[in-house]
Amino acid sequence: MSRSQASIPRWRVYLYGCTILLSALLLFSVQPLLGRLMLPQFGGSSAVWTTCLLFFQAVLVLGYLYAYASSNFLSASRQATLHVGLLVASITALPIALKIGAPLESDSLPQLRLLATLIATAGLPYLLLSSTGPLLQAWYSQEPSSPIPYRLFALSNLGSFAGLLAYPLLIEPSSAIHGQCVG
Repeated sequence: MSRSQASIPRWRVYLYGCTILLSALLLFSVQPLLGRLMLPQFGGSSAVWTTCLLFFQAVLVLGYLYAYASSNFLSASRQATLHVGLLVASITALPIALKIGAPLESDSLPQLRLLATLIATAGLPYLLLSSTGPLLQAWYSQEPSSPIPYRLFALSNLGSFAGLLAYPLLIEPSSAIHGQCVG
């Protein structure tokens, strides 16, 4: 049987697709939320947004590296054990919450403090969320007689685009910042 004549159950294909779509949507919805949370603490300068962008891109690459390394150097059962263990550990960082209030005192290295705050509040959950798509695509491609996983890339891109549109158009106007963090 060729790879294009899939025998993988349809519900599992949908599960892979929905999970990848949702993880990409969440990944790109969290970015503006975290940036907005940092503004009262660090000010609204372009340095805040640039530092947040640096954090998101660096952790995204680390998430891809984690997915690559675990899928190439660990068995499927060890990958699952590691990933579930890290997911459980990341729950301790949720919900994302900062002490929103008065701005910080003048600091000679505010970007380093901002990076440290981002790492402490969202580093592990964001890393795991960024690794979800690549890990699931690798697992999907290892399914017996699975179709080639390129459609999952398209779903990931669709979820990313939806996440980028959802925050400014739906999430931010409809709830206060506290509600966005916990709900």
